Amino acid sequence: MKILGKITITICGLLLLFFTSDFPDWGDVNSPASTHLSPYFIEHTIEDTAVPNIVTSVLADYRGYDTMFETTVILTAGLACFLLLRIPRKDSIHRYYRHEPTGVTIRVEGDRYPKGSNVFTRIDSSWVPYDLIINFTCRLLIHFIQLFALYVVAHGHHSPGGGFQGGVLLGASVILFAISGNLRAAIKRFGEKTAAILSSTGVFIYAGAGALCLFIGEQFLNYSALGPLLGTDRIMARSHGILIVEIGVAMAVMAVMIWIYYNLSSAGKQDEGL
Repeated sequence: MKILGKITITICGLLLLFFTSDFPDWGDVNSPASTHLSPYFIEHTIEDTAVPNIVTSVLADYRGYDTMFETTVILTAGLACFLLLRIPRKDSIHRYYRHEPTGVTIRVEGDRYPKGSNVFTRIDSSWVPYDLIINFTCRLLIHFIQLFALYVVAHGHHSPGGGFQGGVLLGASVILFAISGNLRAAIKRFGEKTAAILSSTGVFIYAGAGALCLFIGEQFLNYSALGPLLGTDRIMARSHGILIVEIGVAMAVMAVMIWIYYNLSSAGKQDEGL
């Protein structure tokens, strides 16, 4: 089986190298992309979509199908990590607690102490001392990171940014909270089910916008059809449609990023980890 796999990879690699010679040279001004696509996008983006950010208009409008499937691939990556790594937690596992008045650390089987106890505080097996400066600084920065992330998503079709960038920032803010505190605190505020639901919802928003256009009688992902629903003309409707799908992309990227981190950092147990 390994030999067959190596042969298949070798043949595919040789075919790729062979057909690469037919591609235009890097930066060739006479390539199809330079003579047809790029000039059209540069000259007609504002006219077609009312979006000054050409990159966003290409990704979310002209090349909307590709970006939708990219978002689906991200969701698939989250599902793969979940299916391969997720291990149900067992109460029989040993856990560590610190006795706050004395600072003594004890090990117990299961979860015998109440979660709201003021005497015992649960700590990870690889315990790192609490650092006030790191914890306070991270908690202070998280709000600004999330605010900037929302700006990046909302303004991504008018300036550099978009759903992917904003989603990564939102996901990083939750991961920063987990790193500066502990994994359980992050899961308590943004749980695994929430991540799974939001990641699926993000893809659904993107595909749903296209399906709505199809239902109205236009082409799939032709946001011009949303004009009557949004109370605007067909050109501005494409701009609003881009914003809608960018919100879906941001939700999917954020949730999948957090979901993958939970499973990787805890070896699938989501009980403790970095």
